[in-house]
Amino acid sequence: MRLMIMFDLPVDTAHQRREYRRFRKQLINEGFLMIQYSVYVRVCVSRQSANFMEKRVSTFLPEAGVIQSLMLTEKQYSDMHFLTGKPKEDVRNTSDRTVIL
Repeated sequence: MRLMIMFDLPVDTAHQRREYRRFRKQLINEGFLMIQYSVYVRVCVSRQSANFMEKRVSTFLPEAGVIQSLMLTEKQYSDMHFLTGKPKEDVRNTSDRTVIL
């Protein structure tokens, strides 16, 4: 299961830029990896853990902007097509690191 967070945050004022940096840093600290600007993804072992992580992210949301989440299975995530650009051949695009106990 993957949890994807997509966001569009205003960065017009110093306060808004600080909120953007704080939110992005929190996502990284929670184990999310950037797959595109303003699109972060994290591997979760189950839908329950993805729901838990979604609730956890909701505790550090900035005041303004749009933030969306999307839960994807590994199959759905691996079916992603690259229309332009080259896919990165690292752990963010595979389930090789996923260990199910």
